[in-house]
Amino acid sequence: MISARKHLDYALGFIELGLAKEAREELAHLTAAELAQADALAVRLEVAMLEESWDEIPLLAHPLTTLNPSVERPWIAWAYALREQQHVTEARDVLLVGSRSISNPSPLVDYNLACYHCLLGNLPEAMRLLKSAFVRDPSWKVAAASDPDLASLRPDPKG
Repeated sequence: MISARKHLDYALGFIELGLAKEAREELAHLTAAELAQADALAVRLEVAMLEESWDEIPLLAHPLTTLNPSVERPWIAWAYALREQQHVTEARDVLLVGSRSISNPSPLVDYNLACYHCLLGNLPEAMRLLKSAFVRDPSWKVAAASDPDLASLRPDPKG
């Protein structure tokens, strides 16, 4: 008999290969109680992200942020799913709460918050956050140069 941990490891391997269907098949071997555990919720969250299941992601991310608010990934995923559903204000609000709870936020937190602020028209705050992300990791400049969420921060090519 294969352990729940091993099924989760197999599912993670399939996720790394971009094989969501196979990952879900591995998760199907777990009991309801096992699926509700934090490690299984985290794997389920990654499958939902891979599938772009925007409705499912908040349902998985919320309990993860409650169980361990210092972990970044569920906050990022939850906010991103909201943004993809055009709920930008909610995305910003979720990630703002997360940014105060995450033990060591990566530059991605500032970058995503900059995107949300930019989409909401708060360009000074978007620029401040973007600069913070660039200071911490200059490679984000490449993404920012073509990110449509940050278009309002770029000069208008028409003059």
